[in-house]
Amino acid sequence: MKTSEKDLRINKGVIRGKEIEIIVDGESVKAFEGESVAAALFANGQRISRSTTKENSLRGMYCGIGMCFECVMTIDNIPNTRTCQTFVREGMFIETQQAEGKWKTV
Repeated sequence: MKTSEKDLRINKGVIRGKEIEIIVDGESVKAFEGESVAAALFANGQRISRSTTKENSLRGMYCGIGMCFECVMTIDNIPNTRTCQTFVREGMFIETQQAEGKWKTV
């Protein structure tokens, strides 16, 4: 599993869920049940979730409460999913989103 040089999670006094694996842009990333996708990515050092349509500007988590839509990514082939409102689950497939994202048929 891919882990950042330094896991940025606070560990003292925290009881975590089971350690699981999510796939982010084709790489395995460590996460824990009960974490949001945004929290898991942030803890693993990933700050960018998408790029904008017009200027290709990079965006990431901003409000953390589901109001701003800056943290959207394509999750399990569904674009524009708010990562701060979506909990991780084993084997979840997450992609950095380009512009509005594209629906993929399976």
